[in-house]
Amino acid sequence: MCHDCGCREVSLIKDFIAEHEMVTDLAGDAVRALERGADADAGRLVREMAAALRAHWQGEERGLFAVMRQDDEYAGYIEALEHEHRDLDHLLDTVDLGDANGRRRFVKAVAELHRHIAKEEDGLFPASLTALTGDDWNRSIAA
Repeated sequence: MCHDCGCREVSLIKDFIAEHEMVTDLAGDAVRALERGADADAGRLVREMAAALRAHWQGEERGLFAVMRQDDEYAGYIEALEHEHRDLDHLLDTVDLGDANGRRRFVKAVAELHRHIAKEEDGLFPASLTALTGDDWNRSIAA
């Protein structure tokens, strides 16, 4: 992860990163619960993860993403990120952790989530420092 550009000092980005960490902690706990056969615990953790992600995505998509997508340079990148949000949301809604294939799909989705977060934290968030004006930041934060 990038720690050089200073985007982590922006309150909105700092909040998004804290939410990423919370969600990946829940995801890791769910994977470990599945590995020890605690499917009920894993299910509870996945539900917590899904609720946290939905709130997080709402903040990203209505704020930073909406403002940055006005620049054609970032629109396609943001569209792909939002598509990944929808795919993971669908999986979290439909995955059957009692089924071996469902467990494999969830573990694969957790790995994909880590890659997704890297696209935001190492790509979009640093780009926001140079792409956004003060007014843009105010609109992103207000949303």
